[in-house]
Amino acid sequence: MKRSLMDILACPMCKNELELEVTKEDENEIVEGTLHCRSCGEAYPIEDTIPNLLPPSLRE
Repeated sequence: MKRSLMDILACPMCKNELELEVTKEDENEIVEGTLHCRSCGEAYPIEDTIPNLLPPSLRE
């Protein structure tokens, strides 16, 4: 995931701002991490550079 996406991403549940936590990054992209919603508390994983913004009930 490119860091520049943070300017346009929002929580799919409540539409509020997401906070980024990076656990692995290369020179171009965030490889692994988590997007946290400050408002509703939901967390969305980033795996293999792809953010999973599906609601929790639809993951897996």
